[in-house]
Amino acid sequence: MPPAPRRRSVLLATAAVTAAATAPATPAVAATPVRHRASGPLVIGHRGAAGWRPEHTADAYTYAVRAGADWIEPDLVPTKDHVLVVRHENEIGGTTDVAGRPEFADRRTTRTVDGRAVTGWFTEDFHLRELRTLRTVERLPRVRNRNTVFDGRGRVMTFQEVIDLARRLSGESGRRIAVFPETKHPTYFRSIGLPLEEELIRVIRRNRLTARECVVQSFEPSSLHRIAAARLGLPLWQALGTSGSPYGHAVTYRDMMSPAGLREIASYAQWIGPDKSSLVPPHTLLADAHAAGLKVGAYTFRAENQYLPAAYRRSTAPNDFGDAFAEYAFHYGQGVDAVVTDFPDIAVQAREGLRR
Repeated sequence: MPPAPRRRSVLLATAAVTAAATAPATPAVAATPVRHRASGPLVIGHRGAAGWRPEHTADAYTYAVRAGADWIEPDLVPTKDHVLVVRHENEIGGTTDVAGRPEFADRRTTRTVDGRAVTGWFTEDFHLRELRTLRTVERLPRVRNRNTVFDGRGRVMTFQEVIDLARRLSGESGRRIAVFPETKHPTYFRSIGLPLEEELIRVIRRNRLTARECVVQSFEPSSLHRIAAARLGLPLWQALGTSGSPYGHAVTYRDMMSPAGLREIASYAQWIGPDKSSLVPPHTLLADAHAAGLKVGAYTFRAENQYLPAAYRRSTAPNDFGDAFAEYAFHYGQGVDAVVTDFPDIAVQAREGLRR
């Protein structure tokens, strides 16, 4: 019996991409910048190209764009003097060399962030001039040991610097590269007098960012409502977890992913960003979101076996690469509008294979 139409499209997509991927993916693609935007789902460089360079560095963002990424993602946290800087978390013990800096030893502390006790060094305890003295390191050294060769070569960037870099790379590549900032822990930062939204709105207005240059995301609906109230004319992206609720909100992610919840999201946002596992049948989230008029961008695509579904793993070694091309083919075949990935080069090659 032939496969059902949807299943057949996925099988054909998988075959096309797999045929295009006759050689292992390598970071060499960054040496030959992509100068045209291919048709198909958008490719979003997660914290740049975090699979090949320490995340949230100029190197990572540049690599992502030269590999063909359409958007680059900076996570935003504030400094003590209320400058937006780009780090995955406000705790920076694992992404900078601060732990080895004796001059900052007394800054190590424990804070309760979104109801969880965290010990380390926090951006909100440093002025920007102090953060400038730190150097970045690979966040996952045991998983991505290859990236540790770049430890100490980058520094903490401000959001303004990411905007400037995106515009420069747009000129170099001949493509409009958008920034995709996420407000991290917005309720927590508001509670300590360092609200993210007001400063983000100021930076967006100062740079006159357009809908083609900036899309704002958050897991917390209240943060997006504050951005929406500013009437910036920018698309908003509601990120969705797999369980529980956005911090400080009564609504659950499960409720938000229901048809009624999606209609509510569509009243203030244009995108949803679910975990990729939420889009695998029998889940109907993708079709339900499209029916509500929302675009869907799935996160986070990685190449290592431990981050892939069992069917796409190629060995039992967790840090070896599996069949990432097949996973992209499945989701592209399902009809996602974007993928958020640590390996934008692989995502772009998979998209090209699908198009062919």
